[in-house]
Amino acid sequence: MKLDCRFCGASLRHVFLDLGMSPLANSYVKAEDLNKPEKFYPLCVYICEACFLVQLPECESPDQIFSDYAYFSSFSASWLQHARDYTGMVIDRLKLDKFSRVVEIASNDGYLLQYFVEKGIPCYGVEPARNVASAAIDRGVPTVVEFFSTQKAEELKSQGKEADLVIGNNVLAHVPRLNDFVEGLKVLLKPSGTITMEFPHLLRLMEENQFDTIYHEHYSYFSLFTVRRIFASHGLTLYDVERLSTHGGSLRIYGCHTGQEPAKVSAQVSELLSLEEEAGLTQLNTYVQFRQKVLDTKIGLVEFLISAKRRGKKVAAYGAPAKGNTLLNVCGIRSDLIDYTVDLSPHKQGLYLPGTHIPIYAPNEVGRTRPDYLLILPWNLRREITEQMSFIREWGGQFVVPVPQLEIIADASARATG
Repeated sequence: MKLDCRFCGASLRHVFLDLGMSPLANSYVKAEDLNKPEKFYPLCVYICEACFLVQLPECESPDQIFSDYAYFSSFSASWLQHARDYTGMVIDRLKLDKFSRVVEIASNDGYLLQYFVEKGIPCYGVEPARNVASAAIDRGVPTVVEFFSTQKAEELKSQGKEADLVIGNNVLAHVPRLNDFVEGLKVLLKPSGTITMEFPHLLRLMEENQFDTIYHEHYSYFSLFTVRRIFASHGLTLYDVERLSTHGGSLRIYGCHTGQEPAKVSAQVSELLSLEEEAGLTQLNTYVQFRQKVLDTKIGLVEFLISAKRRGKKVAAYGAPAKGNTLLNVCGIRSDLIDYTVDLSPHKQGLYLPGTHIPIYAPNEVGRTRPDYLLILPWNLRREITEQMSFIREWGGQFVVPVPQLEIIADASARATG
């Protein structure tokens, strides 16, 4: 089957990483469905030799993946703090007030816009998952239940709802029709407005072996080099960029209509472009060398778990994130090696992980069963989790972090960064 780049249309001929077959990462299984067949899809990622966009072909529609969604942003305290900090910063930077309008694309459960509501700044969210949007509406965050597109942007513009600030946190990677989405951002943005987008940085993914962040919800993986080209092709200029620690290393880009750039474009843009070039992100060979690092991590984790079981140790996991489901399925890890996992979200408790069928319990299960090892699947939240679950030290329990390479943390305060 011929595959074309979703941005530039060039033929996709080079594999970045082939992770085999995997179920949808957020397709959690109910107890009554455990004996029913599950759908598995190819998880093979390509690199475009023309624009260097790393991408996963669309094997399932966004409607199927996102219309009823298991991820609620507000269950992470550190992510809420990140949202609160961003709100204060961007209000000051852009001089937003009660006469401004803020729109967030993929606004989830109102985790971010609630802070604009608190400050009396008009806002609304566009969120395709009805179950998640309901939580935002209950919080007092006006929310439209729909996928964002150029057509939706035209509709909002015709209603006089152009935005001074358009926000998109961890949504750009989730968009299969990338050009239509970015064109919609341009349509919705006021002439003097700003777009901010946050997404995991491809450079960090490769440097730190974060292959578990590859799953079917993530259609694209971005460098600044490529995302800058995408926005420029739609008449949008990136005038600033920040490197963030969230999600294992993300970028926050600032965009505006071309011709409306501030007097001084941030030096961080050119500096990061140079860093990416030095790292080889504009050379095809860099991408095809990534596979060996993934194999090394897979072997290391499986060997550790087998050894722990041979020694009679009990192993549980913390979290039921999408990245964890990629990791476990790629490594072939099931309930024979991990007894269970726990998660703060009541929307996941009582369900089973897709593919592996590992049961999901509330966090108090850890205290009841006293495992020897607790594998942290959302490794990007390791500080938050090691502090929350520090009581496992009472019986000599240890934390295990699988990415970028296996690390065992005996003391919850030791090296718990990220």
